[in-house]
Amino acid sequence: MDVHRPDAWGGGPGAIKCAHGAAEAVLRSMRRVPVHLVDITALSEFRKDAHTSVHTLRQGKLLTPEQQADPRAYADCIHWCLPGLPDTWNHFLYAQIVAAPPPPAQMQLLQSSSSSSSS
Repeated sequence: MDVHRPDAWGGGPGAIKCAHGAAEAVLRSMRRVPVHLVDITALSEFRKDAHTSVHTLRQGKLLTPEQQADPRAYADCIHWCLPGLPDTWNHFLYAQIVAAPPPPAQMQLLQSSSSSSSS
């Protein structure tokens, strides 16, 4: 599938339907492994600094090979040098990890260590 075709995009201004659908299908198939998805797609699509590479679309068009060869002029280093989108993802991931209950095996270890320390 050509992801640069207009009908391949959905959700936000640049969400890729096929990638999102594939991720959901994989998660549904993983019944024995507890996997949680923090879906940052919409959040990422609406930030101005979400796509700063020379390999992404600019005003609906890919950069020319000449423009791609000159990242100093066409890539946005602010994305890498200042707090931005990846930092926001990290905040969400950290919040999910801290808020999640411990897995059952770890819970048993915590309970057994607390009962042995109290005796």
